[in-house]
Amino acid sequence: MLAVTRKSEIKDIVLEKKSVTVTELAKIFSVTEETIRRDLKQLESEGFLTRTYGGAFIQDGVENNIDLSIRETAYLKNKQAIASRCRELIHNGDSIFLDSSTTTLTIAKAISDMRLTVVTNSLMIINELCDKANIHLIAIGGNYTPREKAFNGLSTQACLEIFYLDKTFMSCRSLSMEHGITDSLESVAAVRQSLAQRSKEVYLVADFSKFDKTSFIHITDFDAITGLVTDRKLSSQWVDFLNSHNVAVYEAQNE
Repeated sequence: MLAVTRKSEIKDIVLEKKSVTVTELAKIFSVTEETIRRDLKQLESEGFLTRTYGGAFIQDGVENNIDLSIRETAYLKNKQAIASRCRELIHNGDSIFLDSSTTTLTIAKAISDMRLTVVTNSLMIINELCDKANIHLIAIGGNYTPREKAFNGLSTQACLEIFYLDKTFMSCRSLSMEHGITDSLESVAAVRQSLAQRSKEVYLVADFSKFDKTSFIHITDFDAITGLVTDRKLSSQWVDFLNSHNVAVYEAQNE
């Protein structure tokens, strides 16, 4: 197969799946992983996709559910900067919820030495904090979804009804002034909808790549959010918009 044909077919796969790994593409096209990496590098230089460790992704389309293995390594420094800023908002003795996003996993790592009650539906965060004697860890069960490594669904929402928390930190797939805060999976969005009602303070954590986009399912409007923690300086339009909805803005220093 000619390289130009292979790259065209890779584009089709990425457009359909939104994310791919080097390993799976190498198997599909019966070429080496190094060949696939070169193809992805060229497609990134064309502005078609974003490479990350082990694969690549795009964020176009409303059903933009990117594979967890890709999300874990995408914009990692940005997420670490957000996590450091979130730590400043958390105090010893707080009861907090961390949702099943890769950004909140980074927050979990940043606050693992604090004395907190942490409630979560994320298996990754459970594994991260389960041996921390200083963390009172409460795991929310439900329907386990291996793709998300998290518990979601109606039983998860029912479990949330018995808790009321000091602070919730949750992410989303997209946010826009016109359509609010949105996600690509209904089951994940439903849990986040419940979270927005179960905390004294609700913080949305979102890196720059999520802004001015819209995904498939509406989570909530900005009126339900206490603060937005992001990794870059926002435009004056966004700052004015958030101020009009009484949303505090916390911009992390991404070095």
